[in-house]
Amino acid sequence: MITIIDYGLGNIRSFANVYERLNIQIKIAQCAQDIKGASKIILPGVGAFDHAMTLLNQSGMRDELEKQVIGNGVPVIGICVGMQILAKLSDEGKLPGLGWINGYVKLFDISKIPYKTRLPHMGWNTIEPVKKNPLLFGFDTNSRFYFLHSYYFLCNDNEDVISTTDYGITYASAVNRSNIYGVQFHPEKSHSNGIQLLNNFARL
Repeated sequence: MITIIDYGLGNIRSFANVYERLNIQIKIAQCAQDIKGASKIILPGVGAFDHAMTLLNQSGMRDELEKQVIGNGVPVIGICVGMQILAKLSDEGKLPGLGWINGYVKLFDISKIPYKTRLPHMGWNTIEPVKKNPLLFGFDTNSRFYFLHSYYFLCNDNEDVISTTDYGITYASAVNRSNIYGVQFHPEKSHSNGIQLLNNFARL
């Protein structure tokens, strides 16, 4: 059962559509009770770090989410801002993140971005897997995904980085520690590559 956390942010229906096409059962969680029994969890997100944390804290789902992920080891994947709130803190706000992966979210330094369109980093870009990981099965340095963000995840432990992307600097575009995964791009908007990645997650 793929459980998608609906705390007011993210393309919930897009994820549901992908899994329905793959004939994989999903549940959309809008309260703590809905998270119980999850075999995999998707934590989507768009917008600002503090707004995401405020909505998650107010949703009534955070304690049960942490119980399932940290206590029971249920695999979770954070998408875009959902990945960023896995960190401890962010340049974008003042609230603490979930702190499930030891990292900090930083604003891109626009002086290092040589492109006419500077921020946000928006559109298609490639990822470079830096180690074998089941989430990235079938992908190589030519695999393209859709990005939309102005902040990036800086891991304090490079062992947590499973793919990188270049946008003025080389930064972590996918992370993994134990049962916790995060991707900075939007697989639900990334056509066949995104479908494959979401299928990979379902099969972890």
